[in-house]
Amino acid sequence: MLGMRFYGHFPLAFLWILIAGSETFLLSKGGITSTFIRNEEKSLDMPLESDVFRVSSGYNAPQQVHITQGDRTGKAVIVSWVTEDEPGSSTVVYWSEDSSNKLEARGKVSTYKYYNYTSGYIHHCTIHNLEFNTKYYYKLGIGNTTRTFWFIVPPKVGPNVPYTFGIIGDLGQTYDSNRTLGNYEMNPVKGQSVLFLGDLSYADEYPFHDNLRWDTWGRFIERSAAYQPWIWTTGNHDLDYAPEIGETKPFKPFLNRYHVPFKSSKSTKPLWYSIKRASAYIIILSSYSAYGRSTPQYKWLRKELRKVNRSETPWLIVLMHAPWYNSNIAHYMEGETMRVVFEPFFVQSKVDIVFAGHVHAYERSERVSNIVYNIVNGKCTPVYDQSAPVYITIGDGGNVQGLADNFTEPQPAYSAFREASFGHATLEIMNQTHAFYAWHRNGDIYSFQADSLWLYNRYWYPMNDSTTIN
Repeated sequence: MLGMRFYGHFPLAFLWILIAGSETFLLSKGGITSTFIRNEEKSLDMPLESDVFRVSSGYNAPQQVHITQGDRTGKAVIVSWVTEDEPGSSTVVYWSEDSSNKLEARGKVSTYKYYNYTSGYIHHCTIHNLEFNTKYYYKLGIGNTTRTFWFIVPPKVGPNVPYTFGIIGDLGQTYDSNRTLGNYEMNPVKGQSVLFLGDLSYADEYPFHDNLRWDTWGRFIERSAAYQPWIWTTGNHDLDYAPEIGETKPFKPFLNRYHVPFKSSKSTKPLWYSIKRASAYIIILSSYSAYGRSTPQYKWLRKELRKVNRSETPWLIVLMHAPWYNSNIAHYMEGETMRVVFEPFFVQSKVDIVFAGHVHAYERSERVSNIVYNIVNGKCTPVYDQSAPVYITIGDGGNVQGLADNFTEPQPAYSAFREASFGHATLEIMNQTHAFYAWHRNGDIYSFQADSLWLYNRYWYPMNDSTTIN
């Protein structure tokens, strides 16, 4: 299988200077800035009457259905949905594909208010004790208005368990958003769950943070999120902090609508947490919550990294919103303070990949670190580091703000590939040593694999996996 993949571009000659007695190199030349000519026009919102926003037919029909992992290892699923007319039932009826025995799980219902908006009835129900690697059907609603969906429980956690993730960030609800989601759905590399990198609905882009846009977005993504777990990361457009209209609770709509299994990883807040899925250990961080030395997020991450057992979950992946290595003028160095605090831990723990969003373009880094600077030694340039992660920015889902197409020049040495286009990515974990990553640029009908590389596990196979070194 390993011989069947090819890089999406040819390697460039790269000059490296070895620092004697170490595994770090000074970088001296940048990688590839794509010359692909993309649409320069700003993204346009889909009309509210678009079929992707259609309300389910029938009185009080469940809508905005989405699922996410519900426990530490994948044997539970959180099912969430909204009913508009009345609370209705919070019970989920479910059964495995090869059984007629129907079971029930009971959830809870709540509402919230935001400025002049009152939500529908938001239901959350966790289904526990599912069988690994099994397809389940589940039914929501009562009477004549029920809807049926399905999902597949992941394989049991283990070191050589293959698994495929889709990666999407900064999606919004424009024509480009629809193209991104459609391309992900039609990709022959079939993602089994989505790692979502923050900035969901972009409701804050509308007057008074129009929360009706949270409803339309929920209906838009249902076609995917009702059938496979989306693993949630929060972004700046999910804050909805607006004291000018009396809204001073950060993340209020998100926290009411999108539940995550944060307690299973001993997190004190749902904005940072971790899960295990197949052969991956996934850590989700909050770029817009406090992360200094004495904060809950800092203390949790320090403990969490010590829990990682690479013999059980060899692939260590981190999700966040604001990128640490970004050579775009947009949001330049906004992730710097978090990088200074957390980067040494990532290198020490040999994190394999860090995915971020925020910048509305695509960029992939070399394995670099910038952790030796101590304010007096002058060593403040990123260096190649085999123990460091690859940093990948995928803030290119298709949001209403459009593309960030103004990259810094010259391309910095740590930047391996960059392009201002919309798209999505896939990560195919093959075994404990090899994974194939690809970024798929949106086309008019299909996506195009514009960047790719074989990733070698930092713990089990820490070989050079750069695409810019021959």
